[in-house]
Amino acid sequence: MQRSPAAVKATHLCAKIKNRIKTESPDFDVFISHRGIDTRRSVAGILHEHFSGLGLWPFLDVKSMSPGDNLIGKIDSAIRSCRVGVPVFSPRYCESYYCLYELARMLRSNKWIVPIFWNVKPSELRVADENKRLSRFAWAVEEAKCTVGLSFDSTNGDWSELLSSVSGAVMKLVEEDER
Repeated sequence: MQRSPAAVKATHLCAKIKNRIKTESPDFDVFISHRGIDTRRSVAGILHEHFSGLGLWPFLDVKSMSPGDNLIGKIDSAIRSCRVGVPVFSPRYCESYYCLYELARMLRSNKWIVPIFWNVKPSELRVADENKRLSRFAWAVEEAKCTVGLSFDSTNGDWSELLSSVSGAVMKLVEEDER
């Protein structure tokens, strides 16, 4: 069975893209930090697709990492190269070492952040004092709570308004960063 010229061309293009992705460390425009158990199948994935559709290069762990990648190394590299961080605070965000690590890394790197408070109020965000592993990140949560963000109730909120507000804020910050 002979393949069409278009199929052959598409196969070569996919191979070039895969090779480029493996050999280059891409610069990400947006780093999406989220608690997978709360948001992977909802807002985080939708934000990734939305930002991609706008021509931005977003980092989302489940979309941007492959088996065998060094977790901390890949996260650090993506945060270093990103222009804007979008932490999606959810009810269990502060229970995750990786979420808090990403947030602290973004803030220490002086990245712009556009927080989304997903089914949680900023005043409800706390790092458990008894967990020494997490408590060292409490300062980052307190600092993020002082950043104007977007609150969203997933049962009653307007999804298109959320996407418009987030993308408007991110695009503005990306443009400022390019100057």
